[in-house]
Amino acid sequence: MSFTDRIAQGLESGWNVTDGATLTENQTVEADVVIVGTGAGGGTTAEILAKSGLSVILVEEGRLYYQKDFKMDELTSYGNLYQEAMSRTTKDGAIAILQGRCVGGSTTVNWTSSFRTPEATLNYWGQRFGLEALSPEAMAPWFEGREVRHSISPWDMEPNLNNDVLRQGCEKLGYSWQIIPRNVKGCWNLGYCGMGCPTNAKQGALLTTIPGALDHNARLFHGLRAERLVMNQDRIEALQATAMASDGITPTDVQVTLKAKHFVVAASAIGSPGLLLRSGLPDPYERLGKRTFLHPVNASVAQMPKRVDPFYGSPQSVYSDEFNRRNGVGHNDADHAVGYKLEVPPLHPAMFAGVVPGHGDTQAKDFAHLPWMQSVIALLSDGFHENSPGGTVSLRDDGSPMLDYPITDYLWKGLRHAFYTMAEIQFAAGAERVRLMHLDSDWYSSWADAKAAIDNLAMVPHKVRLFTAHQMGGCGMGNNPKESVVNGFGEHHHVSNLSVHDASVFPTSIGANPQLSVYALAARNSVRLAQRLQK
Repeated sequence: MSFTDRIAQGLESGWNVTDGATLTENQTVEADVVIVGTGAGGGTTAEILAKSGLSVILVEEGRLYYQKDFKMDELTSYGNLYQEAMSRTTKDGAIAILQGRCVGGSTTVNWTSSFRTPEATLNYWGQRFGLEALSPEAMAPWFEGREVRHSISPWDMEPNLNNDVLRQGCEKLGYSWQIIPRNVKGCWNLGYCGMGCPTNAKQGALLTTIPGALDHNARLFHGLRAERLVMNQDRIEALQATAMASDGITPTDVQVTLKAKHFVVAASAIGSPGLLLRSGLPDPYERLGKRTFLHPVNASVAQMPKRVDPFYGSPQSVYSDEFNRRNGVGHNDADHAVGYKLEVPPLHPAMFAGVVPGHGDTQAKDFAHLPWMQSVIALLSDGFHENSPGGTVSLRDDGSPMLDYPITDYLWKGLRHAFYTMAEIQFAAGAERVRLMHLDSDWYSSWADAKAAIDNLAMVPHKVRLFTAHQMGGCGMGNNPKESVVNGFGEHHHVSNLSVHDASVFPTSIGANPQLSVYALAARNSVRLAQRLQK
């Protein structure tokens, strides 16, 4: 471990950090800007605004966990660091949603893959949503700036075998592949990124922009749930928030009122629409919570002849855009199949148990082979086709947000094609047997057998094991208020002092892991916001 921990140091030096669980009476606090959420968008915004001299308050429902808390233990980490203790799903339970709930948000628990928004996606946004100002050329300096800030560069160590199988299979079949850029500095190559980095190598918001903001007198409330924004005419007057008990999930009776000149919502593609819906903000064209995208993910698992140890080493270091590019990210033609990006997930025991079908003796036999297991995942690029309209965020009776995401026939067809691709790649790389993450799938010992089985698998919810770590949309941006919630700078069309700075503003998915896209867009929009507020 590093000898100096950035968070411990800052707390000792007197950062203004308040744990909601310690509050015993109601209070009102004021600042120039209140930011809801401390992930990629909230952290970036806080640092830029605080450095510009504005007073900033950060609000995080999750708790502050840092190096001392990251024990490389799955069950504790999933319970502490993820939304709904990693049991969040879509409304019908068919898609598992992996999403951070802690200071730093999902940047604290992601697998560090950092891609620029594909040029085809940015060009499509310009053509379809009037966002020509977000052209690849205009965004390039913002990507470059965030790559420096978060130490993003292509992984320079040998891929672990789990990832190298994807490379080997692609090479055998003539498919393109590349090395993944990662936001790490001095990485120990342990492989436990999803449980919080125990060596402080991961350069997410927790160790970069959040400390940067706190060093410039920002104030952080963690364990504080944003309940609703209170309107007065066309402006927000205050944020009403509830303190959470030390368990992180039980609300207390303590209420905190936060007043500001400007409010930035960066609470995720599920949390941000949820907050705006709870607040009853103007939504004359009913766009709020609509067009929410997930990069729906399916997977296959292979047993390899050599020991893989898929729980060790950089979780993701090799990817292929062969079928993203071939199928057309950014194309809306009727003939275009959905594109999908191929990556590799780590297989830790609890995650393996949750993803691979089976229980009892069947599961025990599979677990005995875990060190020889390898997996490939396909991330579908949703939102570019009329038959991929995304999902809808709405509120449960208790006010908490939920996502309804129907899988259309168009997407089911893409998921079936992805099964073919993943199994073929694994057999090409020497797999002894392959199983699709589908309840009706057996283990198949040849590509021909796997292909015949995939032909006949029922592509229906709950049979296909689906999950997502990428939530996008719900507060989509665009020039036309009739089909969007915010403009290209994240400024709300109908509320004069409200901005949204997270992946919820994406009008489609992006066809790549989203954290760098959020960093760059939030940086661009925060610089403009700082200039606007200083005037």
